[in-house]
Amino acid sequence: MTQTAIPYLFLRGGTSRGPYFNRADLPQDRETLSQVLMTVCGAGHPLNIDGIGGGNAVTTKVAMLSPSEREDCDVDYFFAQVAVEKREVDYRPTCGNILVGVGPAAIEMGLVKAQEGETTLRIHAVNTGAVVEAQVQTPGGRVSYEGETEIAGVPGTAAPIKLAFMETVGSVTGALLPTGSLRDEIDGIEVTCMDVAMPVMFARAADFGITGHETQAELDANPALFERMEAIRLKAGELMGLGDVAQSVTPKITLLSPPQHGGSITARYFMPWTCHPSMAVTGAQCIAACAIQPGTVAEGLAQGLGEAAPVTVGIEHPVGTFEVLVDFAPAPAGIEIRSAGLVRTARLIARGEVMVPRGVWPGTA
Repeated sequence: MTQTAIPYLFLRGGTSRGPYFNRADLPQDRETLSQVLMTVCGAGHPLNIDGIGGGNAVTTKVAMLSPSEREDCDVDYFFAQVAVEKREVDYRPTCGNILVGVGPAAIEMGLVKAQEGETTLRIHAVNTGAVVEAQVQTPGGRVSYEGETEIAGVPGTAAPIKLAFMETVGSVTGALLPTGSLRDEIDGIEVTCMDVAMPVMFARAADFGITGHETQAELDANPALFERMEAIRLKAGELMGLGDVAQSVTPKITLLSPPQHGGSITARYFMPWTCHPSMAVTGAQCIAACAIQPGTVAEGLAQGLGEAAPVTVGIEHPVGTFEVLVDFAPAPAGIEIRSAGLVRTARLIARGEVMVPRGVWPGTA
C-alpha cells in the first residue's frame, strides 16, 4: 500500500469544520505531525485541492483527542490551525468552534461513555489550559445531532450543545491584560490587548476609517486596512509578551463599533489575515470580557449591559448575533471573569480513513 490510512471523524463544530482524530493514531513528534496535518488539509493551495480543507481558515482546523491527563477532566483536546495557502501549522491558539464538536467526537470514538438522555463531560483545551464543561444530547446512549437550535452562520437547526468555559483568563499570556494597561497606543491607534480564551488586540473600527458594519467580503477586499492592522498587530504581539507573531495567528484582531440590531456591541473579528465569516467562540468570550470591562476601547460603544452578574453580551457579527453569558465579580482592576457560557451546535458529517502518502508518514507498526 502506497499510502497510510488514518481513522478520522469529520465534523462541523459551530461555524467551523475539520477532521477529528484520536491522538494515538497520529505521529507523536511535532515535525512529522505537522507534515501529516498539512497533507490531510491540502495546505499550500488556495482551494486545498489535494486535501480535505475547504480553502478557508475556518475549514482547515484539526482536533486531536485523547483521554485527559488531568484528573478533573475527561478528554484532552489538542488543536491545530493549518494554513490555507502556506505550508504552516500553528499550535499556539485553540478554537472554540471546533471544541463544540469535541464532546460528540469523544463519545463517537469511545473515549467517553454516553449516558442516557444527556452526557456531561469536562474538556481540557491543551493549547491554552482552559477547562470547558460540555453537555451533549445523548438519548438512548447515542449522540443526537437533530434539534431545534439555530446558530448564525449555519443553515438549518441541530441539537444544542451547552458549553461553560472556565479558567480562560490569561489563556496564553497568563494575564487578563498582558500589557498591564487597559489601553495602549500603537502607531497613533488606541488598542486594548486582552487574553480571555484567546489573545486579542481590540481597536475601534472608526479609528481605521471604517464603520465596523461592513461585510466580510468588503473588508477582505480592503488590502490597505489589513496592511495597517497587521503592522499594529505585530507590535501588539511584542507588548503582550508573545514575541514575533508574524507567522502566528495570535493575537487576533477585533474592530469594535456600536450595535445596530439590538445587540450589545458590533465586532469584526480577523483571523488575522482575513475577516471571520461569522464569529469565533474563543474570540467571542474575549470580546464579551472587553465589552463589560470598564476603561477598554469598548467603553462608549457597548450598550444595554447591566452591572450585575451574570450578563448576556450580544455580539453582532457579519451574519447575525452571538450571545455569551458572562459570570464575573468585582475586582481591584475592574472585574474578575469567572466563566463564560454559550449554546452551539455540531454535526458529524463523515467518518472513515483519510490517506497520506507513506513518504509523508509510514504509520505505526
